[in-house]
Amino acid sequence: MINEKVKAFLDEKSLGDRLTEHTETIDTVEHAAQQIGCSEPEIAKTLSFVVDEKSVVVVMAGDGKVNSSKFKTYFHTKPHMIPRDQVQEITGFQPGGVCPFAVPEDIPIWLDVSMKRFEYVHPAGGNEYTSVKITPAELEKASGAEGWVDICKGWEEDEK
Repeated sequence: MINEKVKAFLDEKSLGDRLTEHTETIDTVEHAAQQIGCSEPEIAKTLSFVVDEKSVVVVMAGDGKVNSSKFKTYFHTKPHMIPRDQVQEITGFQPGGVCPFAVPEDIPIWLDVSMKRFEYVHPAGGNEYTSVKITPAELEKASGAEGWVDICKGWEEDEK
């Protein structure tokens, strides 16, 4: 059940061998960590937002939560997620499988600094049964990310 669009995208970046198919769903951070065999914070969750009536994707560590004031600092608006029933139409992926690879070119991808503390992170691979093992630097390059942002709370030691 590999997403062929994502596989082709990763193959072009010489990262196709990093795509892993799982027998159980990875539709939540908890499920993904169990299936992959990593900690929940190492899951790179890909969230889609509406900013100025346009879509934006932000990838963050599994233990990060969006901080409204930090989000507003970067995007000049409060965070509004794309409604679940519109995610696939807009991103090309179903909720639980949204990934930072092979998204429509008009959707900018941003990476949250919460992932920089890990050697590898694990975003979804285009559906709720596949993941990609990738370093934060490889993720930045492969995804064509606009850059790094600091919009999360809850992951730093001093915040707990």
